[in-house]
Amino acid sequence: MNPALMAWWGDPVLMFEDRGMTCDPWQARVLRSHANRLLLLAARQSGKSTVTATLALRRALLYENSLVLLFAPSLRQSGELFRKVMLAYRELGRPVAAEKELSLSLDLVNGSRIVTLPGDEDTTRGYSAPALVILDEAARCNDDLIAAISPMLATVPDGRLLLLSTPVGRRGVFFDLWTNNDPTWERIIAPASDCPRIDPAFLAQERLILGERWYNQEYMCRFEETIGQLFSSEEIDRAFSRGGEPFKLEGFKHVFE
Repeated sequence: MNPALMAWWGDPVLMFEDRGMTCDPWQARVLRSHANRLLLLAARQSGKSTVTATLALRRALLYENSLVLLFAPSLRQSGELFRKVMLAYRELGRPVAAEKELSLSLDLVNGSRIVTLPGDEDTTRGYSAPALVILDEAARCNDDLIAAISPMLATVPDGRLLLLSTPVGRRGVFFDLWTNNDPTWERIIAPASDCPRIDPAFLAQERLILGERWYNQEYMCRFEETIGQLFSSEEIDRAFSRGGEPFKLEGFKHVFE
């Protein structure tokens, strides 16, 4: 085996270092995780796509006949993730030769493939038994897509599913998975304050420009009320619960007049 591959087998963080990059502690945790189900909640521009691209490439390089699928809400977005995979592949010297390099897929001579797909439920049904499925911007994906992806791993004992995203309101499957305390999922959070590449002065300026709500969502990994939501989630829950204080429409009369 190529000496570099042997080193990456022992510690995937070395893939970062061999590219001249420094791995943040949370990125190292992602790379070293053995969880079959992983949720990554990360700030904008924190390096979440770079670390997941590394994870995808490592699987294809080290494990023969592995199918790695990259999803995102749109083909353009999943294509951006694939470009980071290819950048890492080239910078690491193509340690396993390519049988075919296309704009949205990579076939290696060891039988492994990395395939880029849009966030369309119908596209998932043409693939089976993937070794690794990565869904980028999972909080923005249609819930039906996540429901369609999970069964693909039914016959793969060590198949892995990684959902990564910034928060988008308190709704959807990603939010539910993050908050439901299901122990089968490992959860890793990476707010902008944990990213040394983001200047604190820039964050301070963004806080002034965006306001607390948007800033907390985009940079601090907090699930805020959905932008434009008339009633808070707490008020909605209270409206459907028994007991407690009755819900009052005072202050909202103008909406219904």
